[in-house]
Amino acid sequence: MTVDEGVDITKVGDRGVLKRIIKEGTGTDTPNVGCSVSVHYTGTLVDGTKFDSSRDRNQPFEFNVGKGTVIKAWDIGIMTMKKGEVCVLTCAPEYAYGAAGSKPTIPPNATLKFEIEMIGWKEEDLSPGNNKGILRHIIEQGSGTDNPNDGSYVTVELEGRLLPEGKTFDTRTVSFHLGEGSEHKICDGIEIALDKFVKNEKSRLTIQPKYAFKSEGDAELGVPPNTAVEYIVKLIKFENTKQDWLLDPSEKIEQSKISKEKGTNYFKAGKLQLAIKMYKRVVSLLENIIDNVNEPLLVQEKKEAPELLLSVHLNLALVYLKLTPIDYFEAKDHAVKALKYDEKNVKGLFRKGQAVLGLGDAEEALKAFEKVLEIEPQNKAAANQVLVCKTTIRKQKQTEKQMYANMFDKFAKHDTEVTDGKDKS
Repeated sequence: MTVDEGVDITKVGDRGVLKRIIKEGTGTDTPNVGCSVSVHYTGTLVDGTKFDSSRDRNQPFEFNVGKGTVIKAWDIGIMTMKKGEVCVLTCAPEYAYGAAGSKPTIPPNATLKFEIEMIGWKEEDLSPGNNKGILRHIIEQGSGTDNPNDGSYVTVELEGRLLPEGKTFDTRTVSFHLGEGSEHKICDGIEIALDKFVKNEKSRLTIQPKYAFKSEGDAELGVPPNTAVEYIVKLIKFENTKQDWLLDPSEKIEQSKISKEKGTNYFKAGKLQLAIKMYKRVVSLLENIIDNVNEPLLVQEKKEAPELLLSVHLNLALVYLKLTPIDYFEAKDHAVKALKYDEKNVKGLFRKGQAVLGLGDAEEALKAFEKVLEIEPQNKAAANQVLVCKTTIRKQKQTEKQMYANMFDKFAKHDTEVTDGKDKS
């Protein structure tokens, strides 16, 4: 190999991709899988014939590296380049367009040369809305292709730093069920990102406050409110749960019982969002199996599934009633769903009444509380709520009466002024 040919950068050492640096780049970072890179390039055949150039178009070429959207040689070579670097990649056919070539400009079995300038790159955006809330930079590639799924038992090494000063606030190895990380002070950004990790991957995550510790911060960890953080995270191992759609009815019921118990424990501990997550998993597991002819239920399962759904809808209504007034819509929705399984369920009627009263519909709430009293005449809580509803309705009617009276007086005064004006004319 001569200096002009460059260095073999293939993992297998087959000289399929040779790299020769023309201009050194700056820094030490290089792009990795998922990064959106911006480059200028000129492609030629070995005889010097130019077949493509971004410079001729006067527009840089952008693509996501490592995703198979370009030839193999590019995915390999681009990940070795620093910002500002200019290099030449010599690409054997098997790392370019192979035996087929790319008509009409690239013949079959052609070796290609690309002069590439690395303009820069953006780290992979893992945030749900692609709003740069969670950015990943892979430090060490992991192994395999499997990723953790919701509920996986994961073990991670992590080191957290405050941005922009870089002060370390968290260093540990921790194991937890994905989706329940807040129990272990794992922020949303890490949980969302881990869904894309493979075993032994080590990555740097830059996480904005929305996906970190939000406006509250975390005093125990030493994270101020509204602070962006950076984590170095390594996924040591994970055990995936069986996907919900692969579970048979008996397994779905068993998993529902486990999730319901977790939800209740979280509710008792005041961890309402985790409680909601667990209860909603039960709904997701069971909602469609009762009448599904493709999943015939055993006698015991036919009994247990509706009972579990009734219970978790009641629990969800209760949890949402403990949140903000806007959540009363959800509370009402789940109370109504619970009543579909038992129209005379006292808890369902009472929680529906609470929700609609909170939403300002005292008359609808009164009907719900009166139904409770029809079933349980001695229910003092419902009796008190009936009084509250009647008082509210009375006040609303008085307010409406006064409003209409004021409107009448205003219109009457206007008519008098108009009449007086006509008389004067």
